[in-house]
Amino acid sequence: MIPVVPESYSHVLAEFDCLDPLLSALRLDSGRLKCTCIAVSRKWLALGTSAGGLHLIQRDGWKQRLILTHKEGSITQVACCPHDEDFIAVATSEGLVVVWELQLERRGRPERACVSWEHRGQAVTALCWDTAALRVFIGDMGGKVSFLRAGSSKLGKGTAFVIFPVQTVTTVDSRVVQLGYLEGRLLVSSLSRCYLCDTEREKFWRVGNKERDGEYGACFCPQQQQAGLRGVTGATGHLLFSARPGSRVWEANFNGEVLSTHQFKQLLACPALPLISYKSEPQYNPGQKSAQSLAFPRLLHFGDQNLLTWTDSAIYIFTPQSGQVLLWTEVKDIADIGVFRSELFCLHGDGRLSHLSLLPAERCLERLMRRESWTLAATVCCMFQHAIVACRARKSVPTDRLEHLKSQLSSTSQQQLISQLDEVISKLEPLDSACSSRRSSISSHVSLESFSVLDCGIYRVISRRGSQSDEDTSSLISQSMLEEERLKEFNFAPEEEQGEHDSQSCVRVEGDKSDLGLQFHLPLSFRPKPPRMALQAVKDSVSSFVKKTTEKINTLQMNSDLWTRPEHRESGHGEVTASPAPFPDEVDNETIADHAENDLQELRAATEKAILQIQDPLVLLEPGCLTEVLQEWVPVLERVLGPEDHVDREGDNGEKKEEKKSLEMEDEDADTQSCSTFSQSDSANGSQAEQDHTSALQKGESLTDNSLSSVPPAPVFSSPLSAQVKLIQPHLPADLQDNLTQLACLYLDLGCPGGAGDGGVEKVCVFLRKFFFLLDKEKVRRMCMLRYREQPDVLKAYIAGMLEFTQGSKVVEVIQKGDLLKSLRSLRELQPWNGPMLLSHLYRLYEKHGEVAVRAYPQFYPTILPSDVMAMVQPGHFLPYLDNLIQSHVEEQRLSFLGSLLQPETLRQDWLELALTHDAPQREDTVTADGQPKWHSHYFCWGYGRLLSLLIRLPADLASKQKMLESCRAHGFWTGYLYLCNELQHRTEAFSAICRLDDMSLLEEPSGIVPQTVEEWMLLIQLCQQHRNSSSFSAVTLSSSADATCQSSVNKSNGTSSDTCASDMNGKGIDSGPADPSNDSVDWSSQVNVENLTLRLARAVGPDRALAALQECGVQLELSPHSTLMCELLRVAEKRQRALIQTMLERCDRFLWSQHA
Repeated sequence: MIPVVPESYSHVLAEFDCLDPLLSALRLDSGRLKCTCIAVSRKWLALGTSAGGLHLIQRDGWKQRLILTHKEGSITQVACCPHDEDFIAVATSEGLVVVWELQLERRGRPERACVSWEHRGQAVTALCWDTAALRVFIGDMGGKVSFLRAGSSKLGKGTAFVIFPVQTVTTVDSRVVQLGYLEGRLLVSSLSRCYLCDTEREKFWRVGNKERDGEYGACFCPQQQQAGLRGVTGATGHLLFSARPGSRVWEANFNGEVLSTHQFKQLLACPALPLISYKSEPQYNPGQKSAQSLAFPRLLHFGDQNLLTWTDSAIYIFTPQSGQVLLWTEVKDIADIGVFRSELFCLHGDGRLSHLSLLPAERCLERLMRRESWTLAATVCCMFQHAIVACRARKSVPTDRLEHLKSQLSSTSQQQLISQLDEVISKLEPLDSACSSRRSSISSHVSLESFSVLDCGIYRVISRRGSQSDEDTSSLISQSMLEEERLKEFNFAPEEEQGEHDSQSCVRVEGDKSDLGLQFHLPLSFRPKPPRMALQAVKDSVSSFVKKTTEKINTLQMNSDLWTRPEHRESGHGEVTASPAPFPDEVDNETIADHAENDLQELRAATEKAILQIQDPLVLLEPGCLTEVLQEWVPVLERVLGPEDHVDREGDNGEKKEEKKSLEMEDEDADTQSCSTFSQSDSANGSQAEQDHTSALQKGESLTDNSLSSVPPAPVFSSPLSAQVKLIQPHLPADLQDNLTQLACLYLDLGCPGGAGDGGVEKVCVFLRKFFFLLDKEKVRRMCMLRYREQPDVLKAYIAGMLEFTQGSKVVEVIQKGDLLKSLRSLRELQPWNGPMLLSHLYRLYEKHGEVAVRAYPQFYPTILPSDVMAMVQPGHFLPYLDNLIQSHVEEQRLSFLGSLLQPETLRQDWLELALTHDAPQREDTVTADGQPKWHSHYFCWGYGRLLSLLIRLPADLASKQKMLESCRAHGFWTGYLYLCNELQHRTEAFSAICRLDDMSLLEEPSGIVPQTVEEWMLLIQLCQQHRNSSSFSAVTLSSSADATCQSSVNKSNGTSSDTCASDMNGKGIDSGPADPSNDSVDWSSQVNVENLTLRLARAVGPDRALAALQECGVQLELSPHSTLMCELLRVAEKRQRALIQTMLERCDRFLWSQHA
């Protein structure tokens, strides 16, 4: 039973769109790159990233237009100019503030209009634009408030020059929490107080007298929404609101004088309204009632007359003029929120985005029904029935629309929801009451005139020409016309009636492509229809009647063509007619029917015999005996159901509708099959088009419709083996159908043994397509992943069958339109998912959109497994899917989750090789010609480094670990190589690699390898000495050859080439070996050399023992003054430590003896 919310709640927060594909297309869904801040305007959605990039996306169609880069740190704040959307202000983590001029009207490149370093070294905490001028106010962590004035190039070069672009406004007592600006007044909210500043007169006021301690926001509410409520006009009508501890908010006037205090603590002792989202079913708990004492960190003016604030776990919306809570909703992990009018965009702590809308419950229900989210719409209707039942809701949700909603629910699984929806429909207020408010408004317009009410409900008004009443009445009629035009957008006709419109009606609704269906006009008794609209309605009705009549006549003619004639006896179709004497064709038809009945009985007998035999464990567990049983049964199946021209001969031959349906399905399958082949040249063109699409995404083209649909189709899974899949299922008894399915799946799992080509892939594919209607689709899917994993032709045949099997689904139409967001939403609405059907839709989606679609596939796990996606997509497209799937789990569960995906275990090596070869450094940069590590090559960034580290850390047998070790060494993934060497106890190879990588941090825990004994330290020192000697010899050889080359160049060109040669030598020296310690620009303390290793050994075992060990091994070392001083300090520290230990032992000994005495 769905609980009902109280009547006081009339609005909801709803999430209709999923922005995950948008983040995937921007590559903002990985752990390496995340959103850090957000801003919204009428035109733009601005996303700041941790890498210093600012993505500007057009809200109209979600088209990416611009990417602005900053090298001065990550983006911490962003603000769009409210009166000129060509300007955007950005703050970075280093304290830089930049104002960008986009120059979109002139199609120029974006430019930095002005830059401010006034807050260098301080984190910028707030940005706020002037509402009239190109000026942005800035607040930082230290309490400083300044403004940055930008010049515009639109007005000429002279206006772009500003004498004093940066000025300090004030410095408050603590960190700036929020800034606000309205008509010359600047509102500054700090940790302790709220200040109001007149920027023109340079005057300051404190809002209220009491201090506070913590993050509390403040904002203005413009006069248009508030002045009329208090009877004041002018600037004094503006109000400001400041948050206070304990869920309180101060209301103050434009001069900073506190007018009242709003107490929301007890008002929030009410249950949270559910978030209406496609992701989950709304849950409302009426018993959740407890007072909430909260600190509101931000306050935003939201909608017409609301205040919005939030915590990290909930969103709160207040109506300050009435002092009430409009709603509060639990939303997890909120980091930041951007609002525009009644829309808000939530940035979550993990980088996700949510697009929410505040709207009345009836409008939410209307939008859900437009999107065909029937279950969610019915839940909202029952939960907010007080708002739906009201008469005002009839404009958005008429009664017939609710009846249509009820018809879309499942009568078996949703019976309780249907009964509750029936109760709501029975409570709907009559349509006449919906006109009462309009009648009263008409009465007010004509109160000074004479009027009469006709019997039909029409108001007849007699007024003077040119009077004020005439003007009011004409404005009312125009308003009614506008409302009727708006109502044309709604869809209230089922899909099966869409084909009944004539061509003219199709042209008439062509302007609204998003809504397909019959137009609906709300009947109002007091308002007659315009003549043109009435004539058009009559024309539509007549044309619809003519079309229906024509279709019925054609249907009768088609059925008459299907009647059996003497010359078509061999087709097997018969028509039984009432006649005193049977004709010869009727006798033949009866004979054919008897023959079909005999065949069916023979098939039943063979099937029951086979089922009885395989129930014996000795037969079922012995492959030879099981094969003999199935080989005896398959010929009967082939003879009865195998012919291609087989049709349903068991049912009533007089049922023409079933016969027509079968013929239509055959025609549809033939059409689908004829359209499902692609030439090899098309595949080549597709790969080239995919490269073009990738470059288009980098340039910032549209993310939907155009760019997403331009992704080339992947290779279509059709081949001669998988052609002409048989989908028409004969009418069979249910028990026989189940037994046939069991035996057919068992025969396919054994590899279709028997006959020529025993167990061949071709025979398996032929059996699969011939008896596709008998097979269990989920079992065959598992066979393709396990039994036929090495035979991709079987999977191709299966997918070809599933694509034809699901061709009639509504989701296919949405996918073919090319809108990725709508396609994913349609797939989510299919829950609970059927694995094979969902898999076929994902194949279509991948063919349409490529890698962009694959990045959104983790949401379908575990119905769709990684093995399914790996068989579907290209190797380079599979890695982003796998990385996103693993990152969707918390860090503590990722390792175990990845281990659960490795079925079979051989996938570990395959995935490792994929991750090592995609988005990876060049092998020439990490591995030398002889297969050794290059200097500092472990610093290279690997695109899938996190996935590689998880694969390496997974438990495995010794052989698998050894294979992974060789793969990491071959591709130069040295961090993984060192981890595996440590795990496999190959410490000598690890120490040799560390010497070549030349990084002392690799000898430190937790990720490095630390020598455990003095012998390992000495081995490491010897390896280091050998590597130094070999690298010095190669460096001397290279230097001598280079000097000769440079000398010849100097002789030929008077020394002009000497600088070039020197620079080349420097570059090669850095690539091939360690840098010179005498170079001040290099941190020599991190180099692996004998002196640094000796100091580490001295710290571990003491300086005296370390030097003695070096002498025993014959290592000659002259310590530098710095190292000598370090050894002396270690000796002193060792002596003091020994003395301290001795003192502590003596004191313990005396204490024990004293206790003993």
